[in-house]
Amino acid sequence: MRWGIVGFGWVARDYMAPGIVAAGGTVTAVADPSPASRARAEQLGIAAFETTEAMLASGLCDLVYIATPNDAHLAPVRACAAAGIPMLCEKPIAASLEQGEAMAAAVVDGPLYGTAFDQRHHPAHRRIAEGVADDAIGRPVAIRILYACWVDPDWTPDGGAHDNWRADPIRAGGGAVIDLALHGLDLAERLLGEPLVDLSIALQCRIHAYAVDDGGMLGARSASGVLFQSHVAYNCAENLPRRRLEVLGERGLLIATDTMGQTAGGTLVQQCGSTGVQTPLAFDTATSPFAAQAAAFMAAARGGPHDFSMPRDLALMRLFDRAYQEARSCL
Repeated sequence: MRWGIVGFGWVARDYMAPGIVAAGGTVTAVADPSPASRARAEQLGIAAFETTEAMLASGLCDLVYIATPNDAHLAPVRACAAAGIPMLCEKPIAASLEQGEAMAAAVVDGPLYGTAFDQRHHPAHRRIAEGVADDAIGRPVAIRILYACWVDPDWTPDGGAHDNWRADPIRAGGGAVIDLALHGLDLAERLLGEPLVDLSIALQCRIHAYAVDDGGMLGARSASGVLFQSHVAYNCAENLPRRRLEVLGERGLLIATDTMGQTAGGTLVQQCGSTGVQTPLAFDTATSPFAAQAAAFMAAARGGPHDFSMPRDLALMRLFDRAYQEARSCL
């Protein structure tokens, strides 16, 4: 299937585009207002356009991946909906709940929409979901996530072609928490098969001198009472342990290390609650979460069963926004 990409920044170029190819698709078009980004696309043999509308009018796209700054999701979503083109939009849905509500209204009777929560597609996380569903560790008790990195005020992802909009309160809608925490929240709902409730967030502006949070701690519980905790940060040195997922059950523990993130691989073990013995669990270590996500979206666009859902994602955004706005008022 032929993909168009709106917003050809480093994530789209270095992760999603290769993921699309690995999944059997082709990137045929790019829309980006940046001349440098369009030039990079053309160097790769991809048709480049300044606007989403021009890209869609070219007839080169069966699907569209939207990877603009968060506050620029709405317009391309509306354009794709009007053109009847299925779209996969980066998380968070938008920089604000108001924009997210408008996006939901645009796709309610339109083509397939998916939010790019790539972590729910990581092969290790799929394996964990299977283990939980198969009662491998007994009744789930808690999910604990560490997902952190280093993003200072001068950080640039691709040699200066794009600035660090993730530290811009308008374009991003916040800082480390809105960028990183929603991955874990969505993943927890995927692993448990039920929504989270009673979310609370504590923010910090501790290390970096910019106008958004550089870290946060989240706590919640699931509808059936499973506890959730997540620490996300832009102020964690990248050489330190910073990517870990644990699912605690009454009879054991599932531990994924270095799976939260953009690349393939990592490790997954199951620890017995009675003996303490750790057993490595096999999973596909060659497929990245982006490739798995692209494959899932193409299958959904062909009419296959899927779990892409704007109503679910909007419900999560509403839950997050209430807690996030309250946390920001306490800074």
